[in-house]
Amino acid sequence: MGYCLVYVTASDEEEAMRLGESAVNARLAACANVFPIRSCYRWQGRLEKAVESVLILKTREELVPALEREIRFRHSYQAPAFLVVPLSHVEAEFARWMDGELGTGAR
Repeated sequence: MGYCLVYVTASDEEEAMRLGESAVNARLAACANVFPIRSCYRWQGRLEKAVESVLILKTREELVPALEREIRFRHSYQAPAFLVVPLSHVEAEFARWMDGELGTGAR
């Protein structure tokens, strides 16, 4: 059973927390962390600068498809960043806690 982090950008802290709470309540993520960030990117041919928030979700790889559907359904962005980072190691006690908080992948 593989664990991963999911990196999602959001328009602001409120949206990131709302997305994180939704994922945790649906048992698709064991934990959600929110950080303020400043971003620079090209969108529709223009250079954009924005103050955003990053949402990092801790989950199992088997839950990623359902988690992605949940985030895309609730996200305000047309093309939200949804980046999955597999973890090569998770401390055993933390992994047990995560397993107790996460669903089975069936929705």
